[in-house]
Amino acid sequence: MPNQPTYNNRLLSPLVWLALMIVSCARMGSPDGGMYDETPPVMVNSHPAIGAINSNEKRIVLEFDEYIKLQNASEKVVISPPQIDVPEIKASGKRVIVELQDTMRPNTTYSIDFGDAITDNNEGNPMGQFAFTFSTGEAIDSMEVAGTILDASNLEPVKGMQVGLYADLSDTAFTTKPFERISRTDASGRFSIKGVAPGSYRIYGLMDGDQDYRFSQKSEMVAFMDSLVVPYSEPAVRQDTFWIDSLTIDTIVDVPYTRFLPDDLVLRAFKEEMTTQYLLKNERLTPNKFSFYFAAKADTLPTLKGMNFDEKDAFVIEKSQHNDTIHYWLKDSAIIRLDTLEMTIDYLYTDTLGQLVPRTDTFYMASKKTLAMYQKEKDKEMEEFQKQLKKKRRRLKEGEVLTDTLPPIKFLKPKMGSIKDVYATLTIDFEEPLARVDTQAIHLRLKVDTLWKDIPYRFELMDGFTRKYRIRAEWRPEQEYELVIDSAAFTGIYGLHTDKLKQTLKMRSLDDYGTLAFDVTNAQLSPHAYVELLNGDDKPIRREPLEKGHVEFFFLNPGKYYARIVDDANGNGKWDTGLYADKLQPEHVYYYPKMLEVRALWDMRQDWNVSALPIEKQKPLDITKQKPEEKKERRSKNAEREERKRKNNR
Repeated sequence: MPNQPTYNNRLLSPLVWLALMIVSCARMGSPDGGMYDETPPVMVNSHPAIGAINSNEKRIVLEFDEYIKLQNASEKVVISPPQIDVPEIKASGKRVIVELQDTMRPNTTYSIDFGDAITDNNEGNPMGQFAFTFSTGEAIDSMEVAGTILDASNLEPVKGMQVGLYADLSDTAFTTKPFERISRTDASGRFSIKGVAPGSYRIYGLMDGDQDYRFSQKSEMVAFMDSLVVPYSEPAVRQDTFWIDSLTIDTIVDVPYTRFLPDDLVLRAFKEEMTTQYLLKNERLTPNKFSFYFAAKADTLPTLKGMNFDEKDAFVIEKSQHNDTIHYWLKDSAIIRLDTLEMTIDYLYTDTLGQLVPRTDTFYMASKKTLAMYQKEKDKEMEEFQKQLKKKRRRLKEGEVLTDTLPPIKFLKPKMGSIKDVYATLTIDFEEPLARVDTQAIHLRLKVDTLWKDIPYRFELMDGFTRKYRIRAEWRPEQEYELVIDSAAFTGIYGLHTDKLKQTLKMRSLDDYGTLAFDVTNAQLSPHAYVELLNGDDKPIRREPLEKGHVEFFFLNPGKYYARIVDDANGNGKWDTGLYADKLQPEHVYYYPKMLEVRALWDMRQDWNVSALPIEKQKPLDITKQKPEEKKERRSKNAEREERKRKNNR
């Protein structure tokens, strides 16, 4: 009998298991895996010890129970007192190392506030609001001061702004000394200053441009409180939740803790109006116009003296509302033809002591668009016109009957606006300043039955403009109007005049509009306060004065609106910023906390209690641009996995 093969049972067993594993791996599905690690890192050791006293260590080492990462340390980690020489902060394995560069201050509590910058290496679980403190003296200062910083003009949370305390209560401390204790605002504008000793302080906010921890440049955004801050603490109770698993609550217990106050401070940040006067730039883009741009508004215009031309009656001046942008439109063709304009200007300039002093500068201004190019365009237009005109005259002389018209005349072409809402203003823009306006050649007519009836109107230059005009009239719903402008009604400074213009306007029906009214209470506002309606971009689209606590907006197009009150304390018709040197706070702004949807034929009246919500909670999130950062939901990954399990088992 032939020999039969024999098998080793020890060899067969692994082969069978391998086959089973291959079959198993060929099945459709996804690996389940274990639970995600959602436990944040835990500090297990440090040098010096947390809360150490009489320590002058400049190298701080923190050790954790797992490998960790530092997220945005330069933005999130705040060391108090502030360090003039930038410290070195790094993560290495399970350690965080902080190397202080400044000389250690005696009898001072040092606080290294990491916020949520420390996370585990794998899942990114943050430690939360973690701060490490030690002292070079005999005691740890443990008080805290917290609050919010908002942009005063629109109540936007201000992110990344320094907030600091001074025990020195003099007004000059903020401009001459660095902060004594410091924090930085998060995405919600929140701050918390730790390691504060008992006492009285002044508090300031600063968007520190040069990192000297004091208000040293007028371009820096600042905030200050009129009253002193006195930190204190009191016992309090909070609720903590214990979980059976990632979805099931076990118990909710009351946990006593120490609450540090005040924790609800609100500072309104602002940039001061630029008052440092100097010339930003000058330019001559075309031969017929040159411009000067200044850094700040001025009460007077500069005085200009031509060196190679006579400046008397040589130009039309177009200036901005605050005289910081000035355009000079040249009228004399001989001056326009100059390759380079030579001139001097006298103006007020801010010297190194902050005083306005006279200054004279000399300029040689050549056009960026060469005179040859400019003249070539003009000559080409005139040459073509003369050529066509000469040709048609010859044809007429030969007795030919012409069916075409004379060559077109070049006209001054205004940009005409168009309106259909009864509250709107009809505008006309011109490409150059006007030398002459004939209002007798402007006719506004209302259609009555089939006839056109002339109606009164006002034609006026718009405030702050030189080439933009408006026509104001009593527009009536559902009525049709006709604007007729005769030829040569407007003549520009270069001799061109307008052609005959005609435009029909049809106003919308009252049925297309809604009305929105507010009854404002609990507000100590100036008599000049006004209400602005805003669109979804937080931009004002209508405004009305607030009179005795009431305001109404008629003829509103259906849509979504927001609203704010501007407390115009000085009555100049606009929001004004603050001035630290005069301890002048910016004018107050209040937001209606909800979106309002206006519908056609609806009359909405809303009660508006200005003090019902704290100012930091008034602005609707829909139009808040600086939104809070989304916090990581605890147990979210495990909850998602368990939800997938339940679905797969159905």
